[in-house]
Amino acid sequence: MWNVLLSFSGLVALIQMLFLPFFPESPSYLLLQKGDKAGCLKAMKQLWGEGNFHTEFDDMMKEKALTKGTKIMNVLEVLKEPSVYPQLSTMVLLLLSLQLCGLSATANLQESIIPYVSLGVAISELISIIFCSSIIDRFGRRVLLWGGYLLMALILVLLETSLLLSDQFLWMRNCSVILIFLFIIAYGIGP
Repeated sequence: MWNVLLSFSGLVALIQMLFLPFFPESPSYLLLQKGDKAGCLKAMKQLWGEGNFHTEFDDMMKEKALTKGTKIMNVLEVLKEPSVYPQLSTMVLLLLSLQLCGLSATANLQESIIPYVSLGVAISELISIIFCSSIIDRFGRRVLLWGGYLLMALILVLLETSLLLSDQFLWMRNCSVILIFLFIIAYGIGP
């Protein structure tokens, strides 16, 4: 019944993807990143109902004024910043703990290569974190969520197909491993 369990995450992603268009963007994202004051007020009304949101809006405007002179750093600049070393070490420890996740057992692989697949899973997580942090400001959360869910759905269909054919074609097991890596990257970039 592992295939039912695996497809359940796809079902949840599909439900989220169907309801995503009905939710507004984050008011702070619209104001601070896009500079859209009218969109920010509209999103506030959609999220919180009718009312007076001038204090929240003023707080966001103050935050925008405070961050106006702040330079947005890229990934390499952040990695060179000593103040983020505690958070970075925590993230690396979490990524290393993925080696014990057991995801590689789904691909029906030889036991001798499972540690390498687990290492690949951790590297996939790292790639998705770096890639997502680089593009989230450019595209916004909504686009990344849509793209991530669509990619995850496609990858799950391909993964199910490759697992069904893995007994007939041994090379399909390698495809399963690659698809698991791609699924992790798509999940990390999107949801």
